[in-house]
Amino acid sequence: MRSVVQRVSGAKVLVEGQVSGEIAKGLLVLLGVEEGDTDKDALYMADKISKLRIFEDGNGKMNLSLKDVEGAALLVSQFTLLGDARGQNRPGFTKAAAPDEADRLYQIVCARIAENDLPVETGVFQAHMEVSLINDGPVTILLDSRKNF
Repeated sequence: MRSVVQRVSGAKVLVEGQVSGEIAKGLLVLLGVEEGDTDKDALYMADKISKLRIFEDGNGKMNLSLKDVEGAALLVSQFTLLGDARGQNRPGFTKAAAPDEADRLYQIVCARIAENDLPVETGVFQAHMEVSLINDGPVTILLDSRKNF
């Protein structure tokens, strides 16, 4: 499971012109589910996102979590994070999980973050979405449940 986590001062998702999710200060998370991912990967990702300390403290050091700053998470499913363009110009997406399993694991991530007492907003799974954000920093972190960066 892969995610791109961006620290934002605001973000929202539109589906067919309607807001499906919107946050002020917090994290915009683009989440891709890989074939072979399990509940364990989903729980790892949710807990890592919940506890990630990428907000600055009073000394300007990244030392505060989403809960510490009373922020929210906006999760957007994005199978294209599993795209492979090595050796070709058109990416292939064969590593992405099947839609039913990807949605199930995406929902587990969303639910677990909410269980960690954090506000969660979402996009719409498999919908064409317009995502807008105001990067804060910018700070962007890559997470992969199968790799250590």
